[in-house]
Amino acid sequence: MSTDSKDIQKAKEVIRMEADAVSALENKINASFQNAVDVIFKCKGRVIITGMGKSGIIARKIVATMNSTGTPAIFLHPSDAVHGDLGMVRDDDVVICISKSGDTQEIRELLPMFKRIGVPIISMVGRLNSNLGLQSDIVLDISVKEEACPHNLAPTTSTTATLAMGDALAVTLLEKKNFSANDFAMFHPGGNLGKRLLLKIEELAITGTQIPKIGLQASLKDAILEITAKRLGATCVLNDDGTLAGIITDGDLRRLLQKTSDVSGLTAEQVMTKNPKTIRKGTLASAALQEMETFSITQLVIVDDYKKPYGLVHLHDLVRAGLGGDSSA
Repeated sequence: MSTDSKDIQKAKEVIRMEADAVSALENKINASFQNAVDVIFKCKGRVIITGMGKSGIIARKIVATMNSTGTPAIFLHPSDAVHGDLGMVRDDDVVICISKSGDTQEIRELLPMFKRIGVPIISMVGRLNSNLGLQSDIVLDISVKEEACPHNLAPTTSTTATLAMGDALAVTLLEKKNFSANDFAMFHPGGNLGKRLLLKIEELAITGTQIPKIGLQASLKDAILEITAKRLGATCVLNDDGTLAGIITDGDLRRLLQKTSDVSGLTAEQVMTKNPKTIRKGTLASAALQEMETFSITQLVIVDDYKKPYGLVHLHDLVRAGLGGDSSA
């Protein structure tokens, strides 16, 4: 298929127009933006974001981004607001109104009510001298040269620019609040990112009496029976004081049988891998996965401060926990 067809060229034109619209926002980040950040940062309540139609959809996305980055926010539908939902707005909140024209009827009806409650009004508006722009305490300019729609009607570049302005607010506030990756993970405990940042290795490990373990002088038969019984593909080999001396894995046994068929007199000490890779209790499961991938091992022994086995984890346990995929939610 030709890459210079009319359809391909139109698609590229749309992308270029939207990219230009977002790029133009950089020159509109000014004192008003700083004022908006300061007001939201000092807000004791929530950020109430409202908008109709496509602006409402963008408002919901900005709400989601703020909530996940440490700025409590909620979406208020303008029509529902005048039928009772206005009760969610308190005088310690901040309101952000989104409107390309700045003259959306439903938003116009809300402005006197917001002023009566006494909340600061921030607007994201496409026309600064509109009703919304003139009645707002702080105005953020989201105007665009034209929509990507050939009739200059369907919100396209304007909604993209609004979304980018919302992201700029959310991320600026994130940094101002010193919101960390661990804080982010607290709001995403069910996603892979949350697991990577919160899940400790002992939460996935086999512990207690279920840990496969034998002594140094145990026979090879005993080692095989322990590996088979605990079904982790390995067994720890312990010194007399209970500290970890080594490990015997399925792979060790296969490699041994490739060398010799006479294994009747061998002990665990003679077969084990000495000083195996270990990890400390309290380590993130994601760090354990990285260790296993780095050294191409499938089992990892968790040890305490005295080098005694606390648990054993298998690579499959980490993969089943969702640590082997993408880090997004």
